[in-house]
Amino acid sequence: MFKRLCPRLPYLPVSSKPNSSASTHSFAFTTMRWPPRSGGLGIAAIAYVVVDYIRHLSPAWHGRLQPALLSGFALIAVSRVPFYKHWSSEFRSVFPFIGSMLFMLLALLFEALCVRFVTAALGLDWNSHTSPLPDTGQWLLLALNEKLPHPLVEILRARIIGLHHFLMLFVMLAFSVLFDSVKAPGLGLGARYMFTMAIGRLLRAITFVSTVLPSARPWCATTRFNVPLYPHRWAQKYYVPYASDANAIRELLRQDIAFADTGKLLGDFRPDWGPMSFLIDFLRPSESDGPWYNLLKNAGGGCNDLMYSGHMLVAVLTAMAWTEAYGGFSSVLIWSLVGHAAQREIRERHHYSVDCVVAIYVGILLWKMTGFLWPSKDASRDRRITMLEKIQSRLTQAAKDYDIDEVRELLRGVELGSQESLSNKGPSTGMWIFACAIIITAIVIVVLALTLTTDG
Repeated sequence: MFKRLCPRLPYLPVSSKPNSSASTHSFAFTTMRWPPRSGGLGIAAIAYVVVDYIRHLSPAWHGRLQPALLSGFALIAVSRVPFYKHWSSEFRSVFPFIGSMLFMLLALLFEALCVRFVTAALGLDWNSHTSPLPDTGQWLLLALNEKLPHPLVEILRARIIGLHHFLMLFVMLAFSVLFDSVKAPGLGLGARYMFTMAIGRLLRAITFVSTVLPSARPWCATTRFNVPLYPHRWAQKYYVPYASDANAIRELLRQDIAFADTGKLLGDFRPDWGPMSFLIDFLRPSESDGPWYNLLKNAGGGCNDLMYSGHMLVAVLTAMAWTEAYGGFSSVLIWSLVGHAAQREIRERHHYSVDCVVAIYVGILLWKMTGFLWPSKDASRDRRITMLEKIQSRLTQAAKDYDIDEVRELLRGVELGSQESLSNKGPSTGMWIFACAIIITAIVIVVLALTLTTDG
């Protein structure tokens, strides 16, 4: 009986009706769910994407509307802080959140080092003169340009959604815990997002650094990277002599040793980076580059093909979080935006089709594997069952007596008892300070993230 009742909470009996069998004094009542979601989060998401797209139509209007919209979002969120009942749950999620954020930053640092290495390893000449790989996805999109109506093609070409949009959509999702649209804690959801992102970034860096693939944009490296024209000495010895000579490759397979006489290998400039000098062979600096960390500023998304797409990983993780935490029609919209972003990555030759395909299923699988940080299922279910078992006799007696008010009060007590914040005293001063610190820190992080990713 109670296993069936528990998942239906918060339901309250609103009417009673005796069963046809009076001898058993059985009790039946209908139930009512709290009002369903109004769809406000979905409307806010659409408003944000539409207003941000106005930058391409009217920069002047965009300059007026976007600050007003974001300020409105911030004020509405802050106004809900005094009514939020799950600050204790948020407090328990602080350390997982901080740990996940540090893990993600380290993963991004490792990825930036790998991005620089795969571009520098073979030099600018190889990056400029090596033909892109054949991509059937690119062929398909070019064919559709000829078949589809021109307005539809223009929609597919439009820069509707980008990296910073998906980040902002996730921030909106996490902040919606203030409105009870998403299960608390919001910091737990953020910790899961960043932890999953970090794992995805590490796997991505390990993947693309394993095999250097030519860029779909051959001119990219010469415009963004200041690396030597010639290959690194490792590539001079182990790759260049066997790159195009079929007989040399056959002999290499037979001897399983680098047998070619390469003569004197070309060396690189070697600055004094102190303890970080071991990075010289990976970053290949020039005399004008300065400290090692300056080289990572231009790494960005890289110029070689980086399997899999980091932009698509962010998009898929945002869509997975939205679908699991909020659901509804708006999640269909988010996935539609993911599809639009994927075809643009291929259409504009930022990635090959395989990079987007792999990013989609890797993102889905990784999100499914990290549910321990923020489970979507109601964690209070067991507590509700336990409390129902304690009031079993009273609930049964009230049902036999057709005492609807008593049943209502008992079930309300179970629901309130399973919540985390029941104190009539309200949040303590320390908890209010914590709440303010969380809100301010979150807003600062959001501003930094959007500022650093606005250009993609």
